[in-house]
Amino acid sequence: MPARIKAPRPRAQRWRLAIQIFFFVLVVLVATTTALKEQGVVLPLAGSASLHAICPFGGVVSFWQLATLGTLVKKVHESSVVLAVLGLLLALLFGPVICGWICPFGSFQEWLGRLGKRMFGKRHNAMVPRGLDRVLRFLRYAVLAWVSYMTVVTGKLFFQDYDPYFALFNFWTGEVAVAGFIVLGATVLLSLAVERPFCKYACPYGALLGIFNLFRVFGIKRKASTCISCHACSKACPMNIEVESLTAARDHQCITCLKCTSEAACPVPATVELATGPLDAPADKTARAPTPDGAASEGGQA
Repeated sequence: MPARIKAPRPRAQRWRLAIQIFFFVLVVLVATTTALKEQGVVLPLAGSASLHAICPFGGVVSFWQLATLGTLVKKVHESSVVLAVLGLLLALLFGPVICGWICPFGSFQEWLGRLGKRMFGKRHNAMVPRGLDRVLRFLRYAVLAWVSYMTVVTGKLFFQDYDPYFALFNFWTGEVAVAGFIVLGATVLLSLAVERPFCKYACPYGALLGIFNLFRVFGIKRKASTCISCHACSKACPMNIEVESLTAARDHQCITCLKCTSEAACPVPATVELATGPLDAPADKTARAPTPDGAASEGGQA
C-alpha cells in the first residue's frame, strides 16, 4: 500500500500556528516569571509583566469603574486597558481574531481537539445535538453579563476564581481556586469531544468579541456563483458554522481562523475568502435588456 502524502499546510494556517505558539510560549514565560519572582527568583531578561497585565478582558471589565470612579479594578494593570481597546479595534476590523489567532487558552483547546479527532474520528465535534448546541451557544452571554455585573459590584477580578485560562497557567502557584480547577478539568475533557467548548459556550470575552461579527469590516464571504455545495467549508469550521449557506459569515461564533477559505478547505479558488465586500458582483441589469420581439441586446437598445 503506497504511503499517504500529507498535503502542505496552507500559508495562512502556517502563520496562524506560528502566532498561536508564540503567544502560548509568551504567556507561559510571563506566568513562570511571575511565580518565580514571588519566590525571590528573578530571571535575567524576563521582565516584570504579570498574567493580569497582558489580559485584555481585565481591561474590559474595568471600563465601568474607570469611567465612573477613575480607578481600575483590583489587580488590573493599565496595560490591560490598552490591550482591551486594541482588541476591540481588531474585532471591528477582522472579528474575533484574538480568539482564533492569539488566545493561548483557545489554542490549548484546539490542540486537545486534534487528539480528540484521533480518538473519535468523524464523531468529534458532532456529539452535541444541534438543538442543544444552538441554545448552549448563548450561555456565554449570560456569563458575560454575570461577570461584568459582579466585577462592578465587588470591585475585583471576580472571574479569576472560575477562569480556566488563569488556572491553566497558574496551577502550581496556589492562587487557583477549586472552582477554577473544576472548570479547567471539564474543559480539558470536553475538548476531546467538542471543538473549543469553553470558547463556544462559556467564554465572556469571546462573547463580547463575537458581537463584532455583525458589523466587522473584513469578513468571511462566500461566492455563491462558483460554490459547488461540497460542504467542505462547513466541515472545516471548528465552530460548526454552516458557511455553505451564507454569503457572509455574520455568525457570532466565527473566530476568523480562515480554515473554511479557498486556500485551506474550499476546492474552488476565490469562492470563500476574507474580504470587505461581496464576492459576487451585482448583476448588470442594463447589459442585456429584453427587446419587444423577445430578443436581448446590449444596453437595452433594440
